[in-house]
Amino acid sequence: MRARMLILALVISLLGMAAAGQLYAEETKVVVNASDGFKEVLTANIGKRVSVRTDAGEGLEGNVASVGLQLVHIEKLAGKDFYDAVIKIDRISSVVIRARGN
Repeated sequence: MRARMLILALVISLLGMAAAGQLYAEETKVVVNASDGFKEVLTANIGKRVSVRTDAGEGLEGNVASVGLQLVHIEKLAGKDFYDAVIKIDRISSVVIRARGN
């Protein structure tokens, strides 16, 4: 009886991990229209992890929290656990977005 319960728990765990792996493996589609700027790209990725490089060459990686008319709020910065960043959109030189898994 105990062996059956253990096997059942193992099967349920494996099915749960397989389902979670499928959700994680889904690709993010990056679409850029001819008229899009960094503001539109960042707005489309609110809540997602991005890497932003500024004109000064500084790279910041974190989650896009909000996008305003002139500023973007990046939270949960990589390597800076207790910090967020607010960046002028016109000072951004590139945005890197993870579009697919391994």
